[in-house]
Amino acid sequence: MQIHVVKQGDSIYQIAQAYNIPPNEISQINQLPNPNQLVVGQALLIPIEGRFYTVQQGDNLWKIGRKLGVSYQTIANANNIPVTQPLRVGTRLYIPPRPKREAEFLGYVETSNRTITPETEKLIRSNAKYLTYLGPANFEVQRDGSIKEPPLNDLGAIAKDNRAVYMMVLANIEDDGFSDELARVILNNPTIQNKLIDNIVKKAKEKNFRDVHFDFEFLRPEDKDAYIAFLKKAKERLSQENILMSVALAPKTSRDQKGKWYEAHDYKAIGEIANFVVPMTYEWGYSGGPPMAVSPIDQVRRVLDYAISEIPPSKIIMGQNLYGYDWTLPYKPGGKFAKAISAQRAIEIAYKYNAAIQYDAKSQAPYFRYVDEQGKTHEVWFEDARSIQAKFNLLKELGLRGMAYWKLGLPFPQNWLLIEDNFTVTKKTST
Repeated sequence: MQIHVVKQGDSIYQIAQAYNIPPNEISQINQLPNPNQLVVGQALLIPIEGRFYTVQQGDNLWKIGRKLGVSYQTIANANNIPVTQPLRVGTRLYIPPRPKREAEFLGYVETSNRTITPETEKLIRSNAKYLTYLGPANFEVQRDGSIKEPPLNDLGAIAKDNRAVYMMVLANIEDDGFSDELARVILNNPTIQNKLIDNIVKKAKEKNFRDVHFDFEFLRPEDKDAYIAFLKKAKERLSQENILMSVALAPKTSRDQKGKWYEAHDYKAIGEIANFVVPMTYEWGYSGGPPMAVSPIDQVRRVLDYAISEIPPSKIIMGQNLYGYDWTLPYKPGGKFAKAISAQRAIEIAYKYNAAIQYDAKSQAPYFRYVDEQGKTHEVWFEDARSIQAKFNLLKELGLRGMAYWKLGLPFPQNWLLIEDNFTVTKKTST
């Protein structure tokens, strides 16, 4: 699969001719809103076997192979050149398809206090074939050990039809936010804990959940040991029922990182208990903050480098956003929140306002600015084929278990096609 970045003057027909494929194939796989209107800087997926690479200053076959994850001998053979041949800048080399590795993919579905529309459910169903786990979020734990169930629609059947493990996502949410007081009550009362675990097992059996996923956030630092003890208790009971247990983790970069979001999440201890963990490596750029990439790869790498120092990489599924944000400028702390948008919507906005898309090399993320009808300037950061491929490269480099998406139901066709190009998705029978 080739990633082509649109240049000034490019048309869909010229691009198709350069790769010797029909224009409608490019249009269809990228779901272009208007194939005759491309935006400078837009990343397109080109459906070819392998890809082409243009030699840059300082390149040699070894450097190119290391960068692209293909051996230099393979590149030399594919282009019928000696491995020691100096390369001329601007030369186009053919890069054969990369070897695929198995990986697990998790998709969260936001269900709390929200209706899943037929359109959203249809999109989830169409992408479920790429998933190992499908998790409606959230089941809300209550102070008495009961559970508030979210709307589930037909998610159980979708999981079963696609051989995805149906995942029960539990959170300490109260009054629409994570509650440290709610967690305190549960984590420090054995009677309530036992009742909660009994209710979890009962619900898991009733709905055919094969993984129980704890997303307890904003915990009091003094509840760290209590949280570990609770997870041990839950894991022992769930294992008896042949149910997996996984845990979401705050994006820490060191063991003693301060802050209420981080201190109660002990990577090493939780990693030893859970079947797998999900560091939530996104939301550096968030709706209430200044414009920036949602998951800048330099920050993501810092979290994952720390994670693999405490937890085996084979237990780590990295978090990834399927959305971006549209900020109205100038940004003011406490002012208007940014609007969450899908990757496809970002492209539509760029089309509408003829905004050239830039790409930030440090964060490995696309962005652009535009001026709306009211004369207000906006800044948009989102995900595209380049940013997702960069995350996939990091996943493979670190030997991680896979990737988890927050949240399903947002159109981003390039992501799913790149999964297919890079990986063999692990499937587990959902019984």
